[in-house]
Amino acid sequence: MSKIDMNTVGFDTQSIHAGYHRDSDFGALATPIYQTSTFTFTSADHAMGVFSGEIPGYDYTRAGNPTVRVFEEKIAQLEGGEDAVAASSGMGAISSVLLGLLQTGDHIVCGNTVYGCTDVVMREILPTLGITATFVDSADAAAVEAAIQDNTKMIYFETPANPTLHVTDIAALAALKAGHPGIRVVVDNTFAPPPVQYPLKLGADVVVHSVTKYINGHGDVIGGVVVGSKEDIAVIRGRAMGKITGTPLTPFCAYLIIRGMKTLGMRVRQHCANAMAIAQYLETSPYIEKVYYPGLESMGKDHEVAKKQMNGLYGAMISFVLKDGIKGMSAFDASKKLMDNLKIPAIAVSLGDPDTLIQHPASMTHVRVPKEVREEVGITDGMLRFSVGLENVEDLIADFDQAFAAL
Repeated sequence: MSKIDMNTVGFDTQSIHAGYHRDSDFGALATPIYQTSTFTFTSADHAMGVFSGEIPGYDYTRAGNPTVRVFEEKIAQLEGGEDAVAASSGMGAISSVLLGLLQTGDHIVCGNTVYGCTDVVMREILPTLGITATFVDSADAAAVEAAIQDNTKMIYFETPANPTLHVTDIAALAALKAGHPGIRVVVDNTFAPPPVQYPLKLGADVVVHSVTKYINGHGDVIGGVVVGSKEDIAVIRGRAMGKITGTPLTPFCAYLIIRGMKTLGMRVRQHCANAMAIAQYLETSPYIEKVYYPGLESMGKDHEVAKKQMNGLYGAMISFVLKDGIKGMSAFDASKKLMDNLKIPAIAVSLGDPDTLIQHPASMTHVRVPKEVREEVGITDGMLRFSVGLENVEDLIADFDQAFAAL
C-alpha cells in the first residue's frame, strides 16, 4: 500500500487518512487504543536511547502515546502546522500555551471578548505569576498595536469571539509582528475549525482548540490541542503540558476524536448551512433586537472580514438579543422563558455537537467576567448563545415559532 501525499489531497481525504499508520501487528484499519501508562524496552540501551531522544519511541503516556500521536499528526495536517500537542481539555491546551511560552515579567495583549474561563486566567491567575494582560478590541488593529509594550510577548484572541461573534482580521494582527519582533500571535480557533478558517496560513503562530467542540463533534469527549511550529510545540509539550499542567489527552479520548474527525468536513458544512438558515430566520423575528452571526450582512465590518478569511463558511454559532419589554418582561426573564419553551435545543454549555444547544452567557459561561466588562463588550442579560446542531433545520425553525408564541 503506497503512502498518500497529504499535501496534494483534499480536506475530507486528509481528515480520514492524515496521521494514520498501518497497524504493524494485525493490520487494523481503525487506530488501535494503546491504553497503557508506561512502555517497556528491549534493553537498557534501548531505554536510554528513547529517553535521550536519540531513538524514536514512547516512555510514558503523559509525555506521548501512539494513539494520541495519530490525532496530533492529523490536526497538524488539517491546520497547516508543523506539529501539535494534545491536552485533556481546552483549558489544558490554553494554559499550556500561556505557561509554556510566557514567563514572569511578560505581557499579553488579549482580545476583550474571550471564553469566560480564559478571561479568568488572564485577569485573575496570570497576574499572580507576574504575567500581565491588557484587554482591547482585537478587531481594532490600531488599538492592539497601541497596547503593545516593550515586554509584550503575545497577542491572544478568538475569532469569531465567544459569545459576541465579532470577527478579528487575523492577517492584520499577524502583520504587527513585523514591527514588534518576539511577539507570537495565538488564535483560539474553536468556533471556526478547518475547513472554515486557517489562522496559521494567515500568519498566526499558534492555534488552540477546545477539541471537545467541533473537532470531536459528538459531545462525548473533553480535550484540547495546540498547533504550531515544531519549536513552539516542543516547548509547550516538554515544559508546560508534560510538566507544569500535566494534562495529557487519554488514549481512549484520542480514539474517539480520531473517529469523529473522519466526518469533520461533512459535519461542519452542514452545521454552517443550518446556522445560516436559522440566522436569517431569527433576523425576521419581532422579538429579537439583534442577531450576531458572521454570515449576515447586518454584521457590517465583521461580515466583510469573515468573507475574506472564513472560506465561505461562517460557523454554526449564533448569538441573539431579545427585546426588553416583551409582554411586560425584562429581556432576562424573556430569555429564560424562551429557553424553557424550546423543545429541541438542550439548555447546556459547550457547542459543536450534533444536538443543538442554547445557553445564557451572562449567567452561565461568562458569569465570572465582571458585569461592567460583560456589558461593555455587549454580553447583556438578554443575550442567548445558540450552537446550531445537525437536526432538520425546518424542525428547529418550527420549534422557535412555537417558543416565541409561548412568550
